[in-house]
Amino acid sequence: MAMRLLVITPHFEPDTAPTGIIVTSLVEQWAKQGHQIEVITSLPWYEKHEIENHWKGKIFRREEKESVTITRLHPFPQDKNKLLRRLISFLAFSFLAAIASLFKRGPFDTVIALSPPLTLGNVGKVAASRHRCKLILNLQDIFPDVAVTLGKIKSRSSIRILKKYEKFTYSGCDAITVLSKDLEENVNNKIDTIKSRPQIQVIPNFLISSSIKPQGRFTNYREEHHLGEKLVVMYAGNLGNSQSFELITNAARKHNEKDDIVYVINGSGAMSDQLKQQANQLKNLLVVDYQPIERLSEVLATADIHLVPLRVGLGDMSVPSKIYSVFASGRPVIASIDPGTEIDRIVTESKGGIAVPPDDFDSFILALENLIENSELREEMGKKARVWLENCYSSETIADSYLDLIDRLNR
Repeated sequence: MAMRLLVITPHFEPDTAPTGIIVTSLVEQWAKQGHQIEVITSLPWYEKHEIENHWKGKIFRREEKESVTITRLHPFPQDKNKLLRRLISFLAFSFLAAIASLFKRGPFDTVIALSPPLTLGNVGKVAASRHRCKLILNLQDIFPDVAVTLGKIKSRSSIRILKKYEKFTYSGCDAITVLSKDLEENVNNKIDTIKSRPQIQVIPNFLISSSIKPQGRFTNYREEHHLGEKLVVMYAGNLGNSQSFELITNAARKHNEKDDIVYVINGSGAMSDQLKQQANQLKNLLVVDYQPIERLSEVLATADIHLVPLRVGLGDMSVPSKIYSVFASGRPVIASIDPGTEIDRIVTESKGGIAVPPDDFDSFILALENLIENSELREEMGKKARVWLENCYSSETIADSYLDLIDRLNR
């Protein structure tokens, strides 16, 4: 039976944010199965933290694509390093999203809201109340835990208020989906005292296997950036404070005299300017802005080794979805990650790379040089990564997991 779903998300294609790619894939799968979806999202802004030129001029836009209707709202983008300004922009966007949800024509079977920002969880409450339907909150990261661990929020009173707000947000949901068992345990510990506990279900992130395929390393991207036949070590993704970029820049310094190795950081974010300054001082470090989404497969194929460096303490609060796209490309990964957390388990189980402790340069460089010197091992790990992904996850299985959850909630 066809469903009508209302999805409230901070990003949606053509925005290049990982969340946008994932949500777009989900919506496309639901549409293929005959479901009708209304999406409330932002105007594209993620790549340069400003609204893209051809989207400027209006506070909202509406478009229809077969059974999908998209309402795009002004996101009021701000510098990621200015926490107060970001909070105000989240509140402003969330206010517009709440207003937009009130004017959507129901009925809907379920509202699905994505966080961060956590404020969208309460927008979801407004929408679910207005349309008298169930609410599923999808948590991509745990806020405020990540910000507190990174030292971005230090005031005890602010932390106390934000944790109460987090618990308040969870209390109004019918179900919460998280990306890993670690995140599930984190959320469960916070909702113990909630009278009407939401269901918690682990549904991992994914990327459509058919959109990213293993291909040769000699790509147009490699040619454009004059990489030649050099061995490419790449980080591709958000250049934020959660990543240990010192591991990459220190490795580049260690190998700066080697003419056959180059480090490529592809993405945008709060650390962009700082990383570009360091790249100006290192001949083997290249920082490239985000590429259009249609080039993702090509960008990933350019690398011989991919990196996932997450700071210590974040492994049970955040699951970098880039691991799935790297695996889809058939390339090995070195993950600097908290032991025993989801990414560590994925890398170990798949044998698609090497997991090392976070922020540990000695372990990181040892694993990296092991792969640099062993092309056969790189190829073997890349193949195992792709096989593991194909056997475990697909856009169809993840989309069906949500539909099964919706069906259970409504029964």
